[in-house]
Amino acid sequence: MSDPLTADITLLGRSEHKLPASPDEAALETFPNRTPGRNYTIHLSAPDFSSLCPVTGQPDAAHLEILYIPNERCVETKSLKFYLASYRNHASFNEVIVNRVLDDLVQACAPRQVIVRGRFVSRGGIQLTCEARYPNPETTLEWPVASLSTH
Repeated sequence: MSDPLTADITLLGRSEHKLPASPDEAALETFPNRTPGRNYTIHLSAPDFSSLCPVTGQPDAAHLEILYIPNERCVETKSLKFYLASYRNHASFNEVIVNRVLDDLVQACAPRQVIVRGRFVSRGGIQLTCEARYPNPETTLEWPVASLSTH
């Protein structure tokens, strides 16, 4: 018998699913937050994120982190893994990727607050870190000190 709270989740428990070819084809699945009135955070870390430079076509690598306070829905992590993997062959600037991930998360699960940070591997001697926040840059959500260290 299926759980009505997880009825919309299609990836979890299936191994035969094919990775989406691009972020446009990927779906971020969600499930109901069972404690929506509680003020708690969810920290998701993808240390092996990769994409392509839109100018050179060379691979870009990053440690992508998401910190959010859920509202009514939470993002399902397997769908997030497939969504992030869809960037592997997608050409886009680092800043665009971080902002798109933020926008897609907000659209999928409407969190109370969310920060997306991409710490991209150094290219040409310059390391780029981009951070985008919702609902605005003045939010009170802050990264734990331990996550600020270089990986």
